[in-house]
Amino acid sequence: MQNGNAMTETAFDIPPNNLETFMMPMTSNRSFKSSPFFFSGAQGMHYTMPDGRKQLDAIAGLWCVNAGHCHPKIIEAISRQAAKLDYSSSFGIGHPLAFHYTNRLVEIAPNGFGHVFLAGSGSEAVDSALKIALAYQRARGQGNRQRLIGRQRGYHGVGFGGLSVSGIGWQRAQFGVLLPGVAHLPHTHDLVRNAFSRGQPAHGVDFADALEPILAACDPSTVAAVIVEPVAGAGGLLPPPQGYLQRLRKICDRHDILLIFDEVVTGFGRMGAPFAAQSLGVTPDLITCAKGMTNGAVPMGGVLVRDQVYAGLLETKSPVELAHGYTYSGHPLACAAALATLDVYVEEDLFARAGRIAPLWEDALHSLRGTPYVRDIRNLGLLGAVEIEASAENVGDRARKCAELCFERGVFMRALGDTLILSPPLVINEAQIHEIRDAIAASLKEVANLA
Repeated sequence: MQNGNAMTETAFDIPPNNLETFMMPMTSNRSFKSSPFFFSGAQGMHYTMPDGRKQLDAIAGLWCVNAGHCHPKIIEAISRQAAKLDYSSSFGIGHPLAFHYTNRLVEIAPNGFGHVFLAGSGSEAVDSALKIALAYQRARGQGNRQRLIGRQRGYHGVGFGGLSVSGIGWQRAQFGVLLPGVAHLPHTHDLVRNAFSRGQPAHGVDFADALEPILAACDPSTVAAVIVEPVAGAGGLLPPPQGYLQRLRKICDRHDILLIFDEVVTGFGRMGAPFAAQSLGVTPDLITCAKGMTNGAVPMGGVLVRDQVYAGLLETKSPVELAHGYTYSGHPLACAAALATLDVYVEEDLFARAGRIAPLWEDALHSLRGTPYVRDIRNLGLLGAVEIEASAENVGDRARKCAELCFERGVFMRALGDTLILSPPLVINEAQIHEIRDAIAASLKEVANLA
């Protein structure tokens, strides 16, 4: 056996012969390990494969590399911090970076969000937000409010709480009933009224009205919080219909229920503003974030807490206001990466840049209308989806084949069910937008020719 300590950096770029030990997440392990592919490097808008081939990254890693891969300022900050303070707990002791970062983060947050809980991922952030909501209700004397409401086709990570409020059935099927007392709003996907909408669909505010009968059925005084993604991501990239989020906010206010926005995907510029709450003009009570916090370079998540919710938590008689936290809450390397990432966003004006280039992105995507099998195209900010007609044989086959053919053409994207999901880094340029569009068009035509 080769001594791992003696292996060179170049040797680690080469996949080992044994691929069985790593249980890959959200992956068909049998399929991948029979026909694997790997990335061994990245820079800017591109991944590099071990054989030197480049792949244009059309999904920002996994919705997270907003400033492009291996940004030198972020990498240097991580390296410098690792040599200075590699780890310090946040349980009863502090390190300056966590406070410097949260001070900076609330400066770009919506008005009235003056506090931040730090976690290690988006899944942790969602579970933290749900627990904050429950703790808040108990602290103010409404401990009977224990129910949570999510949404069909919503994705809120893989923690026990987040999975309970998620609404993608196949991801829940292996794990039983999960948390009790959880209900789900209907999703907003409506091809009859909204196919090929540009931006927010005109129809569908009525989907928010479904919250009222759900509340009537379970008694609104037992509900702690409603959680939605402003733009549903992994459930098929579903922009909110016009007026939908405003209506949810109004109903939650009427019944004294907290509204949580899961902005793990939409946070940090993807909508042309720091958070979708700002670009869409709706203020929730809690905002979860992750992914773009550190440009994906170090795992991190967080919950932005509205001032009145924080004040409510302080009403508890417990000496510990929130009996919750993680070993890696406020990890020094994550905070260093997050501070440097914020600097990059500001210095390169990436949030505003995303807003400026979004119309080009929209036009390029919608030019695919009429391409074989294209059933719908959806977009908002620098997010996009191309929905493909399902084959008679198997749901998702055509979209998966299209993604594979795009990969052969040097463009990396995801197929989720029958939908191609797109979320490029905010540094994408016009030529790269057209490269993504052209790869999809050519691949769909090839799929049609193979039929």
